[in-house]
Amino acid sequence: MPKIDIRRPHHLPLAEARGVIDQVAARMREKFGMEGQWQGDTLRFSRPGVNGAIAVGSDEIHVSAELGMMLSPLKGMVEQEIRRKLDEHFG
Repeated sequence: MPKIDIRRPHHLPLAEARGVIDQVAARMREKFGMEGQWQGDTLRFSRPGVNGAIAVGSDEIHVSAELGMMLSPLKGMVEQEIRRKLDEHFG
């Protein structure tokens, strides 16, 4: 399965960075039916065709995901959208 692995530095306090990820996760739930659950400072998410995590560190956001076969052809587009959102919120 294709994997996505993106790291983005940030300069926000940890609680604020986590709040931003919470907002993004709420939109993912609305738009894509993505379910997510926090485990410490890592938001684990899934829906049919994708499983992943967004780890919020003191100075870095780390997005990792595995795409199922149906989403494999869209890997580049999915990565581009993740990078755009990270730039929008943490750039």
